[in-house]
Amino acid sequence: MGMTVESEQLIKDTFGRGLDSSLGLQLSEVGGDRVVATLELSEKHHQPFGIVHGGVYCAVAESVASVSAFTWLQVTGIGGTAVGVNNNTDFLKSISSGTLSVESAPIHRGRRQQLWRVTMTDDQGRVIATSQVRLQNVELPEGVEVPTIPSGA
Repeated sequence: MGMTVESEQLIKDTFGRGLDSSLGLQLSEVGGDRVVATLELSEKHHQPFGIVHGGVYCAVAESVASVSAFTWLQVTGIGGTAVGVNNNTDFLKSISSGTLSVESAPIHRGRRQQLWRVTMTDDQGRVIATSQVRLQNVELPEGVEVPTIPSGA
């Protein structure tokens, strides 16, 4: 499902705040079928023993899956948003620095729930962590303004 440059930028601006901003997560590609992001790892992402804290991978997976789920709801015309209800993250290799590349892929997308796989790789293309994030499709909470992406955009 393709999107316009304007639609993609609206989503990047909407989700590039809060924890994502604190972590340094950068969305580089946003679409209804996948999201690609990067994270420059540094000491601020470490646990006490000098490697990236597992919670960073969980948070990145949750964010990328949420953007993926929201975008799919918009481009299909279903609307609303999606909230995480389960995050299962496996840590496969430990690293301390470099660029973490993150990519989502849908496993299931339905009227009520979505399931996304999120794969995180290092500079050498090694899989560092992988997640499955299940999200519930919901109406936007009252008073929350989220930019509307035209269906089929």
